Amino acid sequence: MTLLRKLLLITVILLISAVATTASHNEFKKNFNIIFEKYVLDNGLEVILHEDHSDPIVAVATLVHVGSSREKPGRTGFAHFFEHMSFNDSENVPHGANRKLIPELGGSRNGGTGFDYTIYYEVVPKDAFEKIMWIDSDRLGYMINTVTEEALEREKKVVKNEKRQRVDNTPYGFTEEVIRKSLYPEGHPYSWAVIGSLPDLQAATLKDVKEFYDKYYGANNTTLVIAGDIDIDEVKASVDKWFSEIRRGPDVEPLTPRQITLNESKKLYMEDNFATLPKLTIVFPVPEKYHDDSYALHVLARILSDSKKAPLYFSVVEKHKLSAAVGVENATYELAGEFKLTVRANENTDLDLVKAAIEEGLADFEKSGFTDSELQRIKAQIETSFYQGISTVLSKAFKLSVYNEFTGDPGYITVDANKIMNVTKEDVMRVYEKYIRDKNYIMTSFVPKGQINLMVDGSVKAEVNIEEITEEASYEEVSQGEEAVYEKTVTVHDRSEPPLGKTPLMKSPEIWNASLANGLNVMGIENSEIPLVEFVLVIKGGQWFDPIDKPGVTNLLSELMMEGTADKTPSELEEAIGLLGASISVSANKEDFTIQASTLARNFEATMALAKEILLEPRWDQKEFSRIKMELETRLKGMESNPSSIAGVFAKLLYGDEHIFGKPRMGLPNNISEITIEDLKESYKKLSPVSASFHVVGDVSK
Repeated sequence: MTLLRKLLLITVILLISAVATTASHNEFKKNFNIIFEKYVLDNGLEVILHEDHSDPIVAVATLVHVGSSREKPGRTGFAHFFEHMSFNDSENVPHGANRKLIPELGGSRNGGTGFDYTIYYEVVPKDAFEKIMWIDSDRLGYMINTVTEEALEREKKVVKNEKRQRVDNTPYGFTEEVIRKSLYPEGHPYSWAVIGSLPDLQAATLKDVKEFYDKYYGANNTTLVIAGDIDIDEVKASVDKWFSEIRRGPDVEPLTPRQITLNESKKLYMEDNFATLPKLTIVFPVPEKYHDDSYALHVLARILSDSKKAPLYFSVVEKHKLSAAVGVENATYELAGEFKLTVRANENTDLDLVKAAIEEGLADFEKSGFTDSELQRIKAQIETSFYQGISTVLSKAFKLSVYNEFTGDPGYITVDANKIMNVTKEDVMRVYEKYIRDKNYIMTSFVPKGQINLMVDGSVKAEVNIEEITEEASYEEVSQGEEAVYEKTVTVHDRSEPPLGKTPLMKSPEIWNASLANGLNVMGIENSEIPLVEFVLVIKGGQWFDPIDKPGVTNLLSELMMEGTADKTPSELEEAIGLLGASISVSANKEDFTIQASTLARNFEATMALAKEILLEPRWDQKEFSRIKMELETRLKGMESNPSSIAGVFAKLLYGDEHIFGKPRMGLPNNISEITIEDLKESYKKLSPVSASFHVVGDVSK
């Protein structure tokens, strides 16, 4: 699918839904809220409905308030394991239909498990809505009798293989396990990873499965959200038919926040069999999600790392050149939070140097603080992200379900937005002093096999449960097994498969066209439902322009063009974009070169001016060129441990060595150093408005 088709498909189908306000939520923006109706069935199921007639689709999210935090030691990973079990069979839905039928209906479906909840979700055409009600309700209320010993063993193997793929055989895959064991005391609900341990998964019994279902999968521990092209009265009747007879489970006692206080800092290391680069992670314990301090901590995380002026980025990347990036995140959950600093260092870099550079950056932050402009930039970007977070019926279903389950108010999004938009400089410095400065932490050094010398001095070897790889484990068979024999649960409502509804008509949005005197084709869709605009300029070229002996030239050109303009340094350009709440990116694909942007509608013209400046007035900064080449070499080195990258030989086999498409788009490690800035200038000369096109969608007129 071409970039244009992707853009149009995404924006036509996903950038939907007007948002409105209620009397209690009008501080942040008059049109920033989601209109919904909430009610509760007699069995305790909380139902939230949201109408959005932009497109004939419906999203359904079923959130069960149970995650890994509800597990027992010795049975870790059970919530995620149960999610897998739930997608198999249920009493009234044919064997295998849960996985097979939804794609056949033109929909998509999936689930996810975290520390605090498990969520199941679908997006389907409007005419399949009743079938989703049938499938979802049966999964929630009538699946447990269909679970057999064979099904249990089958899913054990599936989840074990998932863990092997995502954790055991992935670079830095054991980081979370190491941190959790050290950060949280034994028995704390967050002291183990969501996916659990292989011995615990293997020990799971059919009795465990049924006890878990009986305790947590009652209607009264669940939120159901239906958002999209619906009629409220009709949906209420459907919900009553399919969900009202689902049993009410025992009351689930709420968990209270349990923020951790560390008595000392701990430094651990692990030789990683798959890593090619050393990685340092530092974690400070902080308060839980929705705690008043969590908002200032979220802003602090961005101030420390997400710009070229940021103290940690400047110290680690710009000044000492130890890494290509610094990551800082304030990760918050129902019971506690974690403030994380992460650096994947350059090859053969001593992590003591990285630690020292981080400390230097924090010391500079303590001395100099940050400017009003930086805070304004971050808030503008957050405003944009809040709008983007309600741009699809599925994202709105997620928001409504999570806010309802964890705050009791599905419309808490406006309160949430206002709290972070009201964060002050004093708030940020206060939480830094309270939770970060001179506070104890957990620090991990993950180093490539045989390079213990790169770990932070004084680190202790981390103990992890690594499965012994055997040929038998690699070839475990996964069989379906016999279907369960059981008596169906008696219900008043008929639970046989409902028919499809009336086939909906897709109303295509009006696409306007124009052309400029230089031959550039322009097309757009006006959509004023959300105050955002997205645009992309597509220019023929891309990797196709690369010399056969220097693959990666156009890719480097795309990266260098974001490193300042003739009149703006890299940090000045970054700040100008951020203050608009915008994002601008340049990329080189196989056959095209693109400039893509997303911005608040009120800042469209200013964002366009910056995009023009990036395109027509490149800086050609030799210092930045040398830096991004070094960063690219680090990324390519890191990809050597990525299974997908290792296996990515298809293009080479298809096109051969004499075709530029047979080469990696990012280039080859052994020839990056040979590429010069003059090569980039030659590639730039080939860009032309002839056969180029500009596409814009959002709250802007022709």
